[in-house]
Amino acid sequence: MRHIHLDPLGGIAGDMFVAALLDRFPEHAAVAEQAAERLSGAACRSLSHTDGTLSGSRFAVQAGGAAGGHAGHGHRPDGHDHRHDHDHDHDHGHGHGYDHDHGHGHDGGHDRHGGHVHWAQIRARLEGSDLPEGARRAAIGIFAVLAAAEGRVHGVPADQVSFHEVGAADSVADIVAAAMLIDRLGPASWSVGSLPTGSGLIRTAHGIMPVPAPATSLLLEGFLVHDDDIGGERVTPTGAAILRWLEASPGPRPAGRLVGSGIGFGTRRLPGMSNCLRVLELDTGAIAAAPAAAHRTLAVVGFEIDDQTGEELAAGLDRLRRVPGVHDVLQMPAFGKKGRMMAHVQLLADPAALDRVVALCFEETSTIGLRCQLVEGRALVRSAAEVALAGGAVRVKLVERPGGVSGKAESDDVLEVPGHAARRRRRQDAERRAEAQAGQAPMGRAPGDDTQGDDGPDGRELG
Repeated sequence: MRHIHLDPLGGIAGDMFVAALLDRFPEHAAVAEQAAERLSGAACRSLSHTDGTLSGSRFAVQAGGAAGGHAGHGHRPDGHDHRHDHDHDHDHGHGHGYDHDHGHGHDGGHDRHGGHVHWAQIRARLEGSDLPEGARRAAIGIFAVLAAAEGRVHGVPADQVSFHEVGAADSVADIVAAAMLIDRLGPASWSVGSLPTGSGLIRTAHGIMPVPAPATSLLLEGFLVHDDDIGGERVTPTGAAILRWLEASPGPRPAGRLVGSGIGFGTRRLPGMSNCLRVLELDTGAIAAAPAAAHRTLAVVGFEIDDQTGEELAAGLDRLRRVPGVHDVLQMPAFGKKGRMMAHVQLLADPAALDRVVALCFEETSTIGLRCQLVEGRALVRSAAEVALAGGAVRVKLVERPGGVSGKAESDDVLEVPGHAARRRRRQDAERRAEAQAGQAPMGRAPGDDTQGDDGPDGRELG
């Protein structure tokens, strides 16, 4: 299954999200640009970009002009990269304007003139558009999340939230392009790493507000955040709305096969780091397709012996190995107090058999105390096969590993073959034949079934 993980090194804004996806999936650039242009009325282009350290892409949006005519993405005629205005809407006494924040910046408090576009108007435009159904649903969903957060901040219904004309064009361009890419990628899961909160203040029509912006703070509830000591606005409301609509899982990227990556830049220069968002495409199906390791609980019993002869201890441990519910018995040398040589013993057993195993440890060995604990174990699927060879049959234990089925011949079945090289050839021949047969038939044992397959001649499971 396709999984997209977002690494917000510099943070995340709508244009950075689009740029990072287009850097990874440039084949979708034309349809994303064209859809964004049709719905926003702005010129939209995906541009190659380097900050001197990393190379990637920018998503350039220019209202009323050529997107390629400006050196930096998001630069407006007044020279500012990113505006986050809440202009009072005189036509609707409780309306509030939101001017899209591009690439982590703000307008420094410049007054904006001109009309506003209400969320209800943008929604109607999107609903009547020729966007594919999936892209239309995503665009409306992201805008709805954003409008709801802005409305909650200012205490007005979402439908009364308004966007300044220029800011609305940028918002529509970024969100429509993002929606097109989300739709084009098809079914995928999403995750995002810890997000830098930034710090400081931004000036809006309602006065000075803290970073992260109030709407951004609402949208980031439940996500992991951190302070990397670099100030300014690092996560914009549009970027946060995209994460919220995607229901991106917060935290580290999951395990999977890395397919590719892309980098999307914002306009602002950050001290000591690239202002970028990285996407990593993973194939988590590669993990899901691997043989399932069955979870199980094991009882571990451990103790040391320094006053029992090796012959007597070996006899006692052999009896313990034959106890129903005992999976494995290990014995290894150890040094005890005063440098005395001793034997360390460890047993793996079924938890249901623990009391009986403990009693037999005291009966079969000279220990006067032992340790017990329950641990979580995992076991691969195993089965047993028997291969007919000239000179007799050889039993082979088969294990289904991530790289394929592997076989291990039973050493007792080749003991009568003279010569080390001859015994090895016989084992290898039996293993190859058993593996070939297993490749044509399903494994004969379910995960967690401890009644088949063994690591030893007595049928007990080792490990």
